[in-house]
Amino acid sequence: MRFWPQIECPGRKLGYARVSTKDQKLRMQIDALKAVACASIFRDHGVSGAKGSRPGLDGLLRELRPGDSVVVLKLDRLGRSVQHLADLLVRFQAEGVHFVSLSEGINTTTPGGKMVFHIFSAMAEFQRDIIVENTSAGLEAARRRGKRLGRRPKLTPDDVAEAHRQVMQGTASIKETAALLRVHPRTIERAFDRHDLAA
Repeated sequence: MRFWPQIECPGRKLGYARVSTKDQKLRMQIDALKAVACASIFRDHGVSGAKGSRPGLDGLLRELRPGDSVVVLKLDRLGRSVQHLADLLVRFQAEGVHFVSLSEGINTTTPGGKMVFHIFSAMAEFQRDIIVENTSAGLEAARRRGKRLGRRPKLTPDDVAEAHRQVMQGTASIKETAALLRVHPRTIERAFDRHDLAA
C-alpha cells in the first residue's frame, strides 16, 4: 500500500472518489483518502464523469463550508472535463474552499497550490472565449454562404457563455440565470447542448 504524507489543511478534509463503471473498484481511492484522515468521503460508483449530476459530488458540494478542503486521489476523479474541473476549482476559490489532489501533489493551502486556482480560472475563461469565437465565426460563415439560419436565437453566444459560467461556478442556478436573461430554463439547457457545454 502506498504511503501518503499527511496534508496540512485548516478545516475539515472531505474526500471524493469516483469510478465510471460498476466493474471498477473504489478501494484504492478510499484507502488513500482514509490515509490522509478525511472526515467524510463522498462516492460515485459506476457514474460516468460525463454525467451532469452525480449524487456523491452533489452531496459534497452541499456539505462544503468555508475553510474546508476537498481531497481527491487524482484530478480526473473530480471533473468530467477540463472545463468542468476548472469551473469547480473557481467555485471552490470563491467559496473559500481549498483543494488537494494527492497524486499530483496539489494543495491550494500552500503558495504554490494557490497558483493552481489562477491557472484553472484562466483556462475556464479561455475555453468559453473559444466557444463564443467559434460560434460567431460559424454563424458569419453560414451567412456569407447565403445559408438561411432560421429564427434568431434568444441568447447570443456571449449570453450562453456567461450563463454557463454562473451555473458551473455555483453563483446561480439554471432557473435563476434564465430569469435574469428573461428566457425559459429549457432555453438555457438547449443552448448549453447546442454549444456542447456540460451542465
